[in-house]
Amino acid sequence: MADDNYSMYICGVGGQGIIKTSVIIGEAAMNEGHNVVMSEIHGMSQREGSVSTELRIGEYDSSILPDYSADMILAFEPIEVIRGLDKANKDTKIVFNTAPIIPSSGDKPYPNINNLISILEENYKNVLPIEANQLAIDAGNILSLNMVLLGAVTADDNFPISKDSVIESMKNNLKPKFHDLNLKAIEKGYDWIKG
Repeated sequence: MADDNYSMYICGVGGQGIIKTSVIIGEAAMNEGHNVVMSEIHGMSQREGSVSTELRIGEYDSSILPDYSADMILAFEPIEVIRGLDKANKDTKIVFNTAPIIPSSGDKPYPNINNLISILEENYKNVLPIEANQLAIDAGNILSLNMVLLGAVTADDNFPISKDSVIESMKNNLKPKFHDLNLKAIEKGYDWIKG
């Protein structure tokens, strides 16, 4: 992270909570006194459509993330991490959910996840696959998937925002009746990465 600047590319498919996750991270960063710029959402936000945001924390003039400049790629779906690799460099942390969402309209076979992980690990040094769907179910609800991934992000030593700030922002952005579930999910993602 150069000069306390930090860039994230966050991607997945519609319905997974990508936009809400980006908002929570951005608000947490602002609450800690960082400048934040976030791109418009790319793609279609309906279910199964690709969605991505570009979030930049620090002194940036533009929300657009140049190729090969992401400090982290956070992918909610394995194929979406492949689509986002033009933002990665050798030092980028690549955190991604290993559970596929197979398009109902797809006519091509879905790649083998273990092969995908192996190829990523051969080409990047910071590959962090996470069984986020299962961890969300273990926390109490598959819909907490984005909170599992949010917890995983906060476990990275180079992530510039504290877990406490992220949790506070989550509480500001989500209904109180889901706070306990979301806290469990954040902790499960955090513990998975910390090992």
